[in-house]
Amino acid sequence: MKRRTKKERQQLLLKTIEENPFITDEQLAAQFNVSVQTIRLDRMELSIPELRERIKDVAAKNLENEVKSLPLDEVIGEIIDIELDSRAISILDVKEEHVFQRNGIARGHHLFAQANSLAVAVINDELALTVRASVLFSKPVKAGDRVITKATVRGQNIEKNRTYIDVLSTVNNSVVFKGEFEMYRTKGRGESDETSD
Repeated sequence: MKRRTKKERQQLLLKTIEENPFITDEQLAAQFNVSVQTIRLDRMELSIPELRERIKDVAAKNLENEVKSLPLDEVIGEIIDIELDSRAISILDVKEEHVFQRNGIARGHHLFAQANSLAVAVINDELALTVRASVLFSKPVKAGDRVITKATVRGQNIEKNRTYIDVLSTVNNSVVFKGEFEMYRTKGRGESDETSD
């Protein structure tokens, strides 16, 4: 196979990242048969931000008008995908400030906060509050881990203004946290403003 010129590679790199902003430098290096360092240099020359920044940019563009129940900057972790009243995904990179110093294990309230704020964000309403949560921490999470959390709306009780959400958090495809959340919302979908006792 004929080796591409730098200019050709950079044009293809631009096109590839436009089509898939979530592609990693490692995947790009394999695709273009060059080193990761070459990809990083190409990105710098083309002023293409690193993956983390691209995720934030795409999420901000897609989500600014989507999330209704709380401001985006109040969500713990970064939402990368959301379909209101259906599902949502967020990423949390665990840093030193998230872990206990003596053992490097993440404090549970950070994982709970990521799951709970995602359960709030997925609700298509101005107000969403946690009524009840049943959670299970199944594996320790450490500094440097990337926690991918998925929230899925399981059902609704329109009369009681409740939405039921299952949340699953994984690190490297291994489950670290499970939660079942019962959320209060001001109105169910299609409900009128009338109230009944």
